[in-house]
Amino acid sequence: MDRTLKTALEDSPPQDDHCKFANWTVVHKALMAIKDVEGMLLSLDPKYYDILMKYVYRGLSTGDPATCDRCLKIHEKLAEKAGFGCILRSLADTVNTV
Repeated sequence: MDRTLKTALEDSPPQDDHCKFANWTVVHKALMAIKDVEGMLLSLDPKYYDILMKYVYRGLSTGDPATCDRCLKIHEKLAEKAGFGCILRSLADTVNTV
């Protein structure tokens, strides 16, 4: 699943709404399947941290308890790894939405 997540993040953010939804579906499945969040973050290129944070916030916006629980865990680890700037950049970037 790490490879799937990396590939989806490399192609983000898509410009077409249909592609955005398809990419979100792939990222969501990958996030829900990852057991070792810290290992996943270590294997991920830091240039994708901000994009991943955007997907974490998209997951939180679903309101689905399982997705929100997973996204909160990832948010905690990602904020520790990438710092608070990652949070600010993700929230401030309104042009490249996921």
